[in-house]
Amino acid sequence: MSISASQVKELREISGAGMMDCKAALTETNGDMEAAVDWLRKKGISKADKKAGRTAAEGLVGVASNGTKSVVVEVNSETDFVARNDAFQDIVRNVANVALTTDGSTSAVAAAIYPSSGKSVVDTIKDAVGTIGENLSFRRSAALTVGQGVVATYIHNGVSDGLGKLGVLVAIETTGNADAAQAFGRQVAMHVAATNPLALTSAEVDPVAVEREKSIFADQARQSGKPENIIEKMVDGRMRKFYEEVVLLSQAFVINPDLTVEAALKEAEKTIGAPAKITAFVRFALGEGIEREESDFAAEVAAAVKK
Repeated sequence: MSISASQVKELREISGAGMMDCKAALTETNGDMEAAVDWLRKKGISKADKKAGRTAAEGLVGVASNGTKSVVVEVNSETDFVARNDAFQDIVRNVANVALTTDGSTSAVAAAIYPSSGKSVVDTIKDAVGTIGENLSFRRSAALTVGQGVVATYIHNGVSDGLGKLGVLVAIETTGNADAAQAFGRQVAMHVAATNPLALTSAEVDPVAVEREKSIFADQARQSGKPENIIEKMVDGRMRKFYEEVVLLSQAFVINPDLTVEAALKEAEKTIGAPAKITAFVRFALGEGIEREESDFAAEVAAAVKK
């Protein structure tokens, strides 16, 4: 039978489900509004949309690799309890494996077909909301690839193989021994997890951040009453220290603080057996940048009592 726009609108207002889901529900139930509501509830769609407004800032970061290409993904849930759920962990692991088949961009992974459902990644995660019982969302992904060499991975606070609260990728270009490069790359990834560098090289540091630091250092130096030519030298010295703190290749290597990461790489070349170059890194910390809702537990209890 033909489903009218007014019927779809009415079901959307009742259920909170999306337009296409409402149309599908009405089509499946021959326009029976009550049956369509039940159809949506059975599919978990109505439940999913009601939960969609909740902040999902917990969850897991997952990594996957095939040697010369690695990916990192973040899938969020509302609570850490769900992040320990086997079904949720399977989703994150599968999304990471799907990401390996794409260019790794968030949009490409979101639209990619999830293997067991035949639907897109985002639609599959939406369907899982009704089963798992919390708002879930695919937040982001990234990939690194090398022509020759390795892309090492590291998961911090791991809950399962390739899953945890923080994930790092480090790309190393080399024609040398892949196992040795992988071992060193993992150490660098652990370093990145610990130090959270802003950029690989000083040239790649955000110019806005550089100018902000220069301005702060200059103002501090002027308070000393020194002449401008001396202030300029003081600022240069402070900026060198700044780069040592925030640039990966210039940082003191956490495994051996007597060496910078760049110097440690030169040492590692002896084991790798060929020149090696760190070309890129990616660091995903779970929930970074998400504004979490502050809940007032007392107010929630009071509101519940009044119902």
